[in-house]
Amino acid sequence: MGDPHRETNCQMRPVHRSPTLTEELIRRIDASNMWELLVRFPEQIEDAVAIGENARITLKRNRFSHIVVSGLGGSAIGGDLLRSYLAPELGIPVFINRHYFLPAFVSKDSLVVISSYSGDTEETIAAHRDAVNREAQVICISSDGETERRAEAYGHSLIKIPKGYPPRAALGYSFFPILVTMARLGFVRDKANDIRETVRLLKKRAALYKSPTSSNGALRIAKFLKGKLPVIYSTTENFDSVNLRWRTQLAENAKVLAFGNVLPEMNHNELVGWRTLKGLMKQLAVVFLRDRGEHPRVRVRLNLTKELVKEYTPHVTEVKSEGRCRLARMFSLVYLGDWVSYYLALLNREDPTPVRVLDYLKQELAKV
Repeated sequence: MGDPHRETNCQMRPVHRSPTLTEELIRRIDASNMWELLVRFPEQIEDAVAIGENARITLKRNRFSHIVVSGLGGSAIGGDLLRSYLAPELGIPVFINRHYFLPAFVSKDSLVVISSYSGDTEETIAAHRDAVNREAQVICISSDGETERRAEAYGHSLIKIPKGYPPRAALGYSFFPILVTMARLGFVRDKANDIRETVRLLKKRAALYKSPTSSNGALRIAKFLKGKLPVIYSTTENFDSVNLRWRTQLAENAKVLAFGNVLPEMNHNELVGWRTLKGLMKQLAVVFLRDRGEHPRVRVRLNLTKELVKEYTPHVTEVKSEGRCRLARMFSLVYLGDWVSYYLALLNREDPTPVRVLDYLKQELAKV
């Protein structure tokens, strides 16, 4: 397929003025060793699959009108990716809930997945209680905390995952056990072959991304984004959640704001906004996430949109997914985005792991 991180129409500007990263500097900035978590992510997937295969799942019924995944932050993105990935084949809708209560339609006909990595996310605990009141069937996925205790108290199935990770670095554990469970319950076909392809691909990319060399596409994109406001565009189908993952990882790891949207919707409103704030737009760096499975008409829209945006900012590039199956293609871009956010954190001289403002917010909320 070629280099998925190639420059596009010479729009990715030279990076020789960007700070130089050495392995010694990386170790000093990355005091919490996010690097190791990223390198070992393919192995995390393998462990997560085994957890999903061995989890004891008991439900009182096997037919549901919909699935609701309730969680926040790093515990919710697994649900987002599940919804996007399974949309072409799942016969019932999947909804992602990020609130203290569940949608009004939740009932005995609902399967609710309570996802809280720490087990102590207050919104998810409240939603768990709401699921019980609605008599929904519940599967919990957590490493510890109140969610685990409530699962045991209510007699709900619990997928127990390892603790000690930043939730956003535990994506393998928040996504793959649920995916395997969906296959075990008969909602979708077995995904073993697709998972194997995904793991093989990510192991190859890890070997490239782990060192700050000139051939490292993730580092090259991070240098492209340095000092600018990232804007991420993608298609809606399958890659809307990948787009979201890029933006949240840039925020939490690199400590920078990032914005984005999906096509074709963006062509019906946001595109008009590329007009007035011309001085500001020159500081925007636009990344288009591309995939060979794009709808033909959306592909035309993406190409036209890229040319229109170039009139307002010189900082425009695209990256292409890799792999054969849809799962591998999605996670190839997820993994690239994770590494981009990691290297951008280092270029910003920020330890990617701590999220002090979120810790402060939780502490203040606990006082109320």
